[in-house]
Amino acid sequence: MRQWLCCNCQVDDEEDGRGKEQSKVQSNKIDPKQKSSKPPVSQPEPEISPPTIDVPDLSLDDLKEKTDNFGSSALIGEGSYGRVYHATLDDGRQAAVKKLDASENEPNDEFLKQVSLASKLKHENLVEMLGYCVEGNYRILAYGFATMGSLHDVLHGRKGVQGAQPGPVLDWMQRVKIAIEAAKGIEYLHEKVQPSIIHRDIRSSNVLLFEDFKAKIADFNLLNQAPDMAARLHSTRVLGTFGYHAPEYAMTGQLTQKSDVYSFGVVLLELLTGRKPVDHTMPRGQQSLVTWVSYFANWLLKNGYLCVAQYNIFTPLSGALCINWCN
Repeated sequence: MRQWLCCNCQVDDEEDGRGKEQSKVQSNKIDPKQKSSKPPVSQPEPEISPPTIDVPDLSLDDLKEKTDNFGSSALIGEGSYGRVYHATLDDGRQAAVKKLDASENEPNDEFLKQVSLASKLKHENLVEMLGYCVEGNYRILAYGFATMGSLHDVLHGRKGVQGAQPGPVLDWMQRVKIAIEAAKGIEYLHEKVQPSIIHRDIRSSNVLLFEDFKAKIADFNLLNQAPDMAARLHSTRVLGTFGYHAPEYAMTGQLTQKSDVYSFGVVLLELLTGRKPVDHTMPRGQQSLVTWVSYFANWLLKNGYLCVAQYNIFTPLSGALCINWCN
């Protein structure tokens, strides 16, 4: 039997049956857009193990007992990060206990990551971390105690103490030893650690002295080490200490390892001259150590060259040198 379509079109019954089957199959197919809108089953997130920390977790109650409840009798210093107290740990080691100011912006897990990194820094010219404590709003770090104080204490007297007198006068070999050991500590942070660490606040107060005037670098601020390189090299807030800033850092905020090297150069000038980086008791124009040394370095180079010039007609008389020096 045939079915006539339009004028001259016809379709077999068999073909018509196949067409109906195809239509039925197609009608049973589900449009992807019409699929059930049930939310996908969320997979449980893998548990992130806490960072490994290579120093002991110290008890808050124990630290309070060892520092007279963080009292003034145990206070040995303070800065923008918090206060430092002296304590003797259970193993007999002397410690500088840093009670950090509470930070509402940083969660504890981020702080513990930084503690984990710091606990793994091991070098003979880096102050060693001895322990940590994170309880409630307390964040505490314990470091080795500098028995000889800081380089600043020895050269200029204890910082922040009215009328403090300098320590024992360092001989030449002691100064050279301190300079070399401090340089090795900075080199370790810059070149031996991955990712490298920019100290940000190299100064004589952060060069600590231990037995036999062994120098160690302290207070490398890991909490200011951004995870990405761009952020680490640019800071919206000028850090460090006035008198030690590299000129380009003070002006632009660009922070590199060379900023640390410049600051270390100022420390070397302190060692050589015994002067502070900025001394307001000096006449105007001589208050900055770098400016003062630059002037005399130029004078020495110029007159030293004239003294050894090939033709003695350029050689100045000793009296002229004295007049130039005094003026």
